[in-house]
Parts: sequence; C-alpha cells; structure tokens
Amino acid sequence: MNQVKVGCCGFPRSKKKYSEHFKLVEIQQTFYKPPLIATAQKWREEVPEDFEFTLKAWQEITHLPSSPTYRKAGLHIPSDKEGNYGFFKPTEEVLEAWGKTRDIAQALKARVIVFQCPPSFTPTAENIKNMRRFFTNIDRGDFIFVWEPRGTWNEDIILTLCQDLDLVHCVDPLESKAAYGKLKYFRLHGGPGYRHQYTDDELARLRDLSMGGAYVLFNNITMYEDALRFQQLVESGE
Repeated sequence: MNQVKVGCCGFPRSKKKYSEHFKLVEIQQTFYKPPLIATAQKWREEVPEDFEFTLKAWQEITHLPSSPTYRKAGLHIPSDKEGNYGFFKPTEEVLEAWGKTRDIAQALKARVIVFQCPPSFTPTAENIKNMRRFFTNIDRGDFIFVWEPRGTWNEDIILTLCQDLDLVHCVDPLESKAAYGKLKYFRLHGGPGYRHQYTDDELARLRDLSMGGAYVLFNNITMYEDALRFQQLVESGE
C-alpha cells in the first residue's frame, strides 16, 4: 500500500457529512459492545462503495472484566465467570467474542482489525503464551491484524511476536516507532493529552512518517479538524 489513508476513530460527524471528506473510519463501538449484524450492514450501505472501515476487536478478547470500559459498555459478567474473559485467554468466552468481532468485520467488508491492549496486559509468560495460542488457532481469513500494546512492552518482544504471528505493530508515530508490519497503522491519541490539537509542524512530521503509505487515524478531541488539515497537507504535496 503506497497511499496515505486518513480518518478518525469513530464518526465525529454524521456518516453522510463525514464520508464527503474521508474514505476511512475506525469503528470504536465494536470494542465496547458489538452492534447487530443488521446495524453493521446498514452502516456499510450508508457510505460510498470505496469507503473503508477498520474496527477495534471486542474488549472481551483483550481486557479483563475489571476494566472500567466494561462498566462503560454496560457489560455485566457473573463473578464466577470473570476469569474467562480478556488477555487472549484460551476460553470459549474469548473465542465467542472473536466470532462476533469477525462477523461484524465481514458485514462492514473490513480488512483490518485492531487489537488494542490495556497497560495491565504486560509481557508475562502466560500473557505471551495466550496471545500466541489465540492468533495461531483462530481462523484469520484474509484479515490484517493490528496490535496496539501499551505499557511496559520491550521492543524486541513486540518485534518477535509481530513477526511470528503476522501482526502489524500500531503506534502513534510522533511518540514511538513501529517495530514491524506489512503496512503502517497509526493512531493519534493527542500526544500529551486527548485535548491536544496538533500543530502544523506536528502534522508535517506525521506526513513525512507516513510516506510510502499508511493508515492514519486521529483519536483526539479535535480529531475531525486535525484529520481534515492533515488530509489537505497530504493532498497538497507541500
């Protein structure tokens, strides 16, 4: 891929208005609680044919029930089942969560699925073993899997896992360098904080780092405005 694809994490405007300016979005709702298949199909029908969806995998795959994101999503896990969720555990619950994520991706005609892990998912032997088992055993189809580790992960471990499991290492390129990937997948969280608006110099640097092709998704409070500015910068070739 030698094209710089620009979009936002979620729809900050109506789908109609958004798709008039962008041809890419990363769906966030699938992380909290997957929508109905019919809803995903409706989303697909509401945008042009050349519009691309990517999506975040359901948190039941990556996050423990103690995560505040479960409460935000209104997910209520029975106390005797809490140990079966998250951290890529080899359980029926995690596999079912993958199945729902896969089905939504297919309804959206999405190629890229993002697995975002919490800082509490650290590089312990058990976590690495579970991660290897998960990505080795599921039916990957033609999907491209993107992994966004956070916390205390060593770059060498990230590189080894991404190479062995055919994962794209997702980063904010203004903060760190991607260790591995068949493509570049960047998520811009606002650098110093969610309320940060990117400067012209930062966007120019981001453009340089995106050369050769990249997915560039903004996820800060001014994501729509920053994505528009960045897209105009890319298109201008300046």
